[in-house]
Amino acid sequence: MRTLPLLSVSLLALAACAPKEAAPVAVAPAPEAAPSVAPYAPVIPKGTGIFAEASSLPFQAPDFSKIKDSDYEPAIEQGIAIQLAEVDAIANDPDTPTFDNTIVALEKSGQMLTRVLYVFSALTSANTNDTLDAIDSRTAPKLSDMRDTILLNDKLFARIKYLHERRADLGLEADQMQVLEVTYDNMVRNGALLSAADKTELKSVNARLSTLSTDFGQKLTKGTKDGALAFTDKRWLAGLSKADVAAAQKTAGDRGLPAGSYVLPLQNTTQQPLLASMGNRAARQALFEHSWMRSERGDANDTRALVQELAELRAQKARLLGYPDYASYVLTNQMAQTPAKAIGFLEQMVPALAAAQQREAAELNTFIRKDGGKFTVTPADWDFYSEKLRKAKYDLDESQIKPYLEITNVLENGVFFAANQLYGLTFKKRSDIPVYHPDVTVYTVYDADGSELALFYFDPWKRDNKSGGAWMSNFVDQTTLLGTKPVVFNVENFTKPAPGQPALISWDDASTMFHEFGHALHGMLSNQRYPSIAGTNTARDFVEFPSQFNENWMTEPRVLANFAKHYQTGAPMPAALVAKIEKAKHFNQGYALGEVVAAALLDLKWHALPADAGKQDVDAFEAKALGSTGLDVAHVPTRYRTSYFRHIWANGYAAGYYAYSWTEMLDHDAFAWFEANGGMTRANGQRFRDMVLSKGHSLDYAQMYRAFAGRDPSIEPMLKARGLK
Repeated sequence: MRTLPLLSVSLLALAACAPKEAAPVAVAPAPEAAPSVAPYAPVIPKGTGIFAEASSLPFQAPDFSKIKDSDYEPAIEQGIAIQLAEVDAIANDPDTPTFDNTIVALEKSGQMLTRVLYVFSALTSANTNDTLDAIDSRTAPKLSDMRDTILLNDKLFARIKYLHERRADLGLEADQMQVLEVTYDNMVRNGALLSAADKTELKSVNARLSTLSTDFGQKLTKGTKDGALAFTDKRWLAGLSKADVAAAQKTAGDRGLPAGSYVLPLQNTTQQPLLASMGNRAARQALFEHSWMRSERGDANDTRALVQELAELRAQKARLLGYPDYASYVLTNQMAQTPAKAIGFLEQMVPALAAAQQREAAELNTFIRKDGGKFTVTPADWDFYSEKLRKAKYDLDESQIKPYLEITNVLENGVFFAANQLYGLTFKKRSDIPVYHPDVTVYTVYDADGSELALFYFDPWKRDNKSGGAWMSNFVDQTTLLGTKPVVFNVENFTKPAPGQPALISWDDASTMFHEFGHALHGMLSNQRYPSIAGTNTARDFVEFPSQFNENWMTEPRVLANFAKHYQTGAPMPAALVAKIEKAKHFNQGYALGEVVAAALLDLKWHALPADAGKQDVDAFEAKALGSTGLDVAHVPTRYRTSYFRHIWANGYAAGYYAYSWTEMLDHDAFAWFEANGGMTRANGQRFRDMVLSKGHSLDYAQMYRAFAGRDPSIEPMLKARGLK
């Protein structure tokens, strides 16, 4: 996942999504050149504190050795004041609008705010505390108000409109034309043409939405922590590895529980990784129930009232901007363009998925009976028995694989090695860059010519104060306009080993590392002038393409042989084990893809509500929405329930979770192109870098893909890769 704070420097390009133009309203004409008595000299306030100037560390990396919690709020408030003054100066410039004095000036604005928000957003997601959460709650509405003040500034829009109407005569280069188009479109799509009364209403709605999203994220983080399964019955440990037991004991101790206690923390998804190995059925049912109900316990962490209001207000916002529903509003500037196209894409997979789910459930029930069970499979049993069935069918289980997946080896000799083979990159660990937590490591990234390209931070282990899931973001963006190189980080939520235990991860964890590093490559290999169209500043249904594409290289024979080595002996993963993994790759795909498609359809149904639908009963709406998908949601629950669907209520993926499946189509189609053209070669990697990874949003997405692959993408390679065709 790619996360985005409310940025300043690329504020206009990253404004929520794309509503269509409302009816035109009277807008003051763009100012023409006029004589002035004195040179125009706007007063821009000066910032103070650690974020006032760029860091003196390499790559302008944030100096966490000097940053204190008390620094953030004043820096955010100063940053807001500075950017508003900068934009006001642009809007009131008496000179005739030019690309430089309007668009470039906007691209350069807000640098202090960008610096502090990048760091603050990173910490409130990956290493938060009560102080930071309180600051987040206080500043979120202020940031929302600033954003609206800029996007709804009539004088600023008049200048941009003046340039847009004359764009064919301005002699702009291709990237300049794109930035002008993006800036104009996003102001229109965020209310620039609304009446004064409607703008006031929109600002009020946006402020409330910002507060609600912040509250949702904070409640969910706390609810996930509090929802952990704590117990003292040792029988519930049956099937867990020594490392898992040690980790459960350590977590209990860290939480101050008495000796003999165990705690199993929750991951962000409905299914929990440990369910695959837990032999005690009562323990499985308890862990699943804790996961399923984490945000619906009727306590202070219950998120359902927030969801009701978020959904209702989003629908009202869409109506205000001229759309029938929020999904239509969101998808206008996405690759899919319309909800109908996104839903149609998902639904074309449903028949094959539903059939696969029925086969898989029947096969598991047969296996359970043969295993002596006198019950039918439930969601809490599914992973346990599918893992046993996989072992029986393919002589394969996770315990055979983990010893070959030591995390540093996977990172340095797998993830980094693949990037070297494809793009010529090399990496060097460094200890002189301060980090925000001892778990974090930092690497300098060198380009093929030996020049310094980027900094990369890696934060792998789950913590109680870390949001669930895995993501990538930036501390510093790539932009030749500002002369900055990317400082990128990946965050995961893997189970940290107890002291003295090897840092072994699962096959899925390793795949997550390749995925998130695909996002990192998208940020690090960006080569754009303007920050608003650089790196991962792309549509949701395109930004997941490079990340999912990068997962393919995990099983490339050269790559796998380089990192899949036994943590004790260094022996490579046996060819027979690799063959088993390959043979089993289509196993359980009705479940694996079905839970994702169900979540994507649930998201779209929430955001297809019209403005007059009113507040929904969350549980009833969810049950009806999932029941209408045609999928076997009774046995294959959605990957995220409404009440803990952080992607769509707090992380910017509203009406956009389908993007994971959409971009999986792109990734398999692109990988098919690689396979047809020589596979993993430097030449092919350079082509992908030059034509996709470096481009940001400098081109139309469909045009960019066609230029790379020579064709539009097809869903066929994805269905074949999933074993559904």
